[in-house]
Amino acid sequence: MRIELKNSGPVHLDDGQTLRVVDGAGSTVTCKEGAVWVTEEDQPRDVVLEAGACVRLKRAGLTLIQALTPATLSIA
Repeated sequence: MRIELKNSGPVHLDDGQTLRVVDGAGSTVTCKEGAVWVTEEDQPRDVVLEAGACVRLKRAGLTLIQALTPATLSIA
């Protein structure tokens, strides 16, 4: 299952669910609970976030965020 975020606020993902972020450059992804994998288009390294960690998106284009465990995250 894929989820495309249309508004801000906490997002809950089940294990394996994917969230698409389009043109999120400058946004900060914060993992509140669980663990997520973050990969940005044209970015050479992926990031794994666990509860309490965050990453600032650097690229326009597509970013995929996949839950490695049930997770809650925010994008601001």
